[in-house]
Amino acid sequence: MKQLDGRSVAGHLLKEIKKQVGSLTRPPGLAFILIGENSASHSYVRMKKKRCAEVGIISKVHELPASVSEKNLLALIEQLNQNPEINGILVQQPLPPHLATAKVIEAIDPCKDVDGFHPLNLGKLLAADPTGLIPCTPLGIQKLLEAYGISTQGKHIVILGRSSIVGKPLAALLVQKNPRANATITLAHTATKHLRQIAHSADILVAAMGQPLFVKKTMVKPGAVVIDVGINRLGHQIVGDVDVQDIQGIPSYLTPVPGGVGPMTIAMLLSNTLLALERKNNAK
Repeated sequence: MKQLDGRSVAGHLLKEIKKQVGSLTRPPGLAFILIGENSASHSYVRMKKKRCAEVGIISKVHELPASVSEKNLLALIEQLNQNPEINGILVQQPLPPHLATAKVIEAIDPCKDVDGFHPLNLGKLLAADPTGLIPCTPLGIQKLLEAYGISTQGKHIVILGRSSIVGKPLAALLVQKNPRANATITLAHTATKHLRQIAHSADILVAAMGQPLFVKKTMVKPGAVVIDVGINRLGHQIVGDVDVQDIQGIPSYLTPVPGGVGPMTIAMLLSNTLLALERKNNAK
């Protein structure tokens, strides 16, 4: 069972991004909006900011209290939309319950929506329109498979989880009619009947439900590729949605947690930020 080393692949991609950023007259600018005191959110933003510095992307964190009003948050987003030095805007989720996530995402200029969550970008993904920005985790998974020469053409890919962040956009990306996709997709979820059998039929199994150690050996077909998107805390331990000990020796490839999909997601965020600036420059 080989590992799909996301850290290594992301490292190569970041070197390429750094080279491209260095050739520009002005570096891209990425704004983070961080609301409240969620420790995981603060940790993620610190990691993303560190990677920005490594490749030469200018980043700024706007920290807001958990009690921030929707009006003030939307005013900040509009200010960043109008700022010519900001090419990407990322509102770190989850948001406090009094803020409407959909409304906040829709307030971001789609051209600066480097998370790829704006309805316009999701619509473009569904329509296979290349002018949109693709959500970072699905794009990172596609790039990771490519880096290891794992073809998706004609493969049966089962995705466990139907979120708008991973499951649904990944399905839309990998079903497209192009050599990097062309897969047959089953999108499974909590209401799916015969889930074990469906998962076991997958050539490529993607676990993205946020349930620790959910995927067991009876769900994995021998030789399958297993992509573990989950990041869960069990006591002091970080684990994925796949029970690695239980499935030992069954899949051909497996992404580690941490060090698999996570680094690829951040690399795609920086790639999207660079792309947003390039598109802006080309539109002049």
